[in-house]
Amino acid sequence: MKLPRDVSGRSLVKALCRDWGYLQVHQVGSHVILQTDTPQPHRISIPDHSPLRLGTFNAILRAVAQAKQVSKDDVLRSL
Repeated sequence: MKLPRDVSGRSLVKALCRDWGYLQVHQVGSHVILQTDTPQPHRISIPDHSPLRLGTFNAILRAVAQAKQVSKDDVLRSL
């Protein structure tokens, strides 16, 4: 599936919290820290930039997919 090029960090944070069980722990500068405990503990930093760079966006999707044990396309569909 092709990556959208206009995803902001803030919208990605909202989608991960809403659909994937992440909670916003805190914010350090322009980076929002998210954390989940299911199925395993995972913490990730999301830059609050608009739009996210494609490499950064792709790396975040891969990390979430690996932590949640699903495919990257499953995570992408929820956005």
